[in-house]
Amino acid sequence: MINWLVDLGYTHCFFVAGGNIMHLLDGVRSRMVCIPVVHEVAAGIAVEYFNECATGKRAFALVTAGPGVSNIITAMSGAWLESRELLVIAGQVKTADLASGGIRQRGIQEIDGVGLTRAISKQSRRLEEPIGRDEFDSLVKDGRSARPGPIFIEVCLDVQGASPIPDSPEVIQGQKSLSGFDDASISDKMKIVSEKISQSTRPILLIGGGVRRSLIADIYPLLVSSGIPLMTTWNAADRVDALLPTYLGRPNTWGQRSANLILAQADLIVAVGTRLGLQQTGFNWREFGKNAFIVQVDIDPTELAKGHPRVDLGICCDSDVFMRQLLDMTSGELQSWLTYARSIREALPLNDPMNETGERFISPYEFFEQISSIAQADDILIPCSSGGANSSAMQTIVQKRGQYIVTSKGLASMGYGLSGAIGASMAHPGRRTFLFEGDGGFAQNLQELATVTVNNLRLKIFIFANNGYGSIRMTQKNYFGGAYLGCDVETGLGFPDWTKLFESFAIRSITLDPDWSTNEDVLESLNSSEAVAFIVPTDPLQTYWPKISSRIMPGGSMESNPLHLMSPELDEITYRSVSRFIRE
Repeated sequence: MINWLVDLGYTHCFFVAGGNIMHLLDGVRSRMVCIPVVHEVAAGIAVEYFNECATGKRAFALVTAGPGVSNIITAMSGAWLESRELLVIAGQVKTADLASGGIRQRGIQEIDGVGLTRAISKQSRRLEEPIGRDEFDSLVKDGRSARPGPIFIEVCLDVQGASPIPDSPEVIQGQKSLSGFDDASISDKMKIVSEKISQSTRPILLIGGGVRRSLIADIYPLLVSSGIPLMTTWNAADRVDALLPTYLGRPNTWGQRSANLILAQADLIVAVGTRLGLQQTGFNWREFGKNAFIVQVDIDPTELAKGHPRVDLGICCDSDVFMRQLLDMTSGELQSWLTYARSIREALPLNDPMNETGERFISPYEFFEQISSIAQADDILIPCSSGGANSSAMQTIVQKRGQYIVTSKGLASMGYGLSGAIGASMAHPGRRTFLFEGDGGFAQNLQELATVTVNNLRLKIFIFANNGYGSIRMTQKNYFGGAYLGCDVETGLGFPDWTKLFESFAIRSITLDPDWSTNEDVLESLNSSEAVAFIVPTDPLQTYWPKISSRIMPGGSMESNPLHLMSPELDEITYRSVSRFIRE
């Protein structure tokens, strides 16, 4: 089985050892790079981020039965929601020890892994007897084909040690990506898109994570010469350089105000490789693209048919294939639209002037402005998956072409950052990896600092220390009159002494001050080859503007504002100057 995985391109295995995978561990030991981690959830997250960043190599997670399976479910859930490849191979008790007849458990550490993971995987299989290579290859490849997602395979202990069955003469290939353009109806739809682009005066191309990095690298000159104004989702934040003349930002419920306003004024939105979920369209999705013709390109037909937002033309095909066809189309005169859109970007800074930061604390927005200048084109940036450290990063970072930026917003689980940074760093040994995470999230998986130390990773860890869960604190302040509970040290939430903690893992730490970006010691540490932690003192009452707020309707119900009406409100003169084509 491990030899088959090697032939399928797998080079790395993240694992936690256990008795119910002893044969699999013995097989992988001499055939791959093996990275033991402290907790199984770290193995799954690291694999997801490794595969997002790696080129020419792949990783999978290997976990034991029982707690090994239950511990990795959070990672599988995240990869499922982000549509990312994650192969999990798990152990299971001997077939003779499997529970049957309604009993809960027979074998030691036995739990039904297939039952637990079925809802968060493309395929979930238990092997109670050996299978042939053709079946195995097809199963594994399904996780990386069409719309990717986790594959879960649990192998009974006696099956691991059994003799393999002979290979079939022909290996069945995994499910192929849909090209789409063999279908006459797809060709007809492409003609409509071509007509709409030629007629549009205010088009926007919204690129999602389904558009592969390798494709963008291949067509970049065409993307530049096409002159089509474009934006990216958070999952595609690293696809283009922020200095690309046609780049207009990242719209989102926690997105850039200028991008949201520009998108609201488009007369054509071509969304490629994005499922247009509620975080992308806003909870008030009926207002999304209200005055535009919306084209959505997605490989999953259920996303096209879900009913929100309104989609005028849905095209079910591979996003990369569509992109190549799109750039061959002729657009109208777009310079006046681009000039106007750029004027909006210039008028509305990424760091909203209404944000407030207390004395001696560091503004997260100013921090990410400075990091954007310091980070190089070959750096890897890992914003965490929730909270202010995540939203301020994704609003403010000015990306450079060549960087990897990977986050996980679907599940928005705390504790993702460190494990993800480990996987991304292992995919590119020697490249500098920046991790940005709040202290609350970091505390949930801090045990993996041991993995950082053992593997000598070049990680630069930035902990936004506000002594609690900032977003929970603000929720309790805004909606419950400051009735705080379990959101900070004062209300019972415990945190370590960060300096002592990092010292115990042989990692040097530095507490930053507001002038950190000119501090020679900090700059030397950023350029060093070892792991270094930086504590970013963050105001517990830091504001995170702009954001989407809700309003009370005449009947008393709550309704979220559309994307272009972020809080705090702009003054009337500014709003009029940046909303020329908005019809309320």
